[in-house]
Amino acid sequence: KQECGGGFTSKLEGMFKDMELSKDINVAFKQHLNVNTRNLAPIDMTVNILTMGYWPTYQAMDVTLPDQMVKFQDIFKDFYLSKHSGRKLQWQPTLGYCVLKATFKTGPKELVVSLFQTLVILLFNKYDEVTFEYIKAATSIEDGELRRTLQSLACGKARVLNKIPKGREIEDNDKFRFNNEFTNKLFRIKINQIQMKETTEEQKATEERVFQDRQYQIDAAIVRIMKMRKTLSHNLLISELYLQLKFPVKPADL
Repeated sequence: KQECGGGFTSKLEGMFKDMELSKDINVAFKQHLNVNTRNLAPIDMTVNILTMGYWPTYQAMDVTLPDQMVKFQDIFKDFYLSKHSGRKLQWQPTLGYCVLKATFKTGPKELVVSLFQTLVILLFNKYDEVTFEYIKAATSIEDGELRRTLQSLACGKARVLNKIPKGREIEDNDKFRFNNEFTNKLFRIKINQIQMKETTEEQKATEERVFQDRQYQIDAAIVRIMKMRKTLSHNLLISELYLQLKFPVKPADL
């Protein structure tokens, strides 16, 4: 902050503040749940309140949640807005994750999975076999996101689902079964979501963010050099910058 100024660190400071406030909110929310949800099956729910503008933006995506999850969301929304009137909450399913208790032939396991993976796995509490089209209709997960989700569950290292027919690509006519024979030496298993490649627009946005960050680093380096040297010719300043900066830089950027 001293080197780059408050403008460079304001978002990061906002992120830390959000996480600290979220801890306090969750403590109060759990106390609220103990009093007001005696008739609901217990879910250990934690919510992070992220201020728009501090955090990266994510595409809004509506999915179909189980009734119990919706009830807990509504309870949290009422609880939060009762203390912070005038604010608006927008749920981000792409950032959610769950810890599921699953039982296989070898015994119980805990699966650390994304919310999208959770919605797919929970379908097998009701059905032995489901089709791709049914999963898509039941969860409302966007087509590309659903295919990546199913790949992670049926084609990755931790295959808790069996795909029929076998194969790496997810096709419209594929069927899926819960893999009761699944084994793993670990009790708690994290199943990573398969990442999609950056689109041209996303790649351009990333390059712009990198350029902006480097501009801040250049500004900070100039401040350091001038504090130490007091006065310096333009050519010598450029030379000093080349020595101090830890990334390749074009003269036009200085």
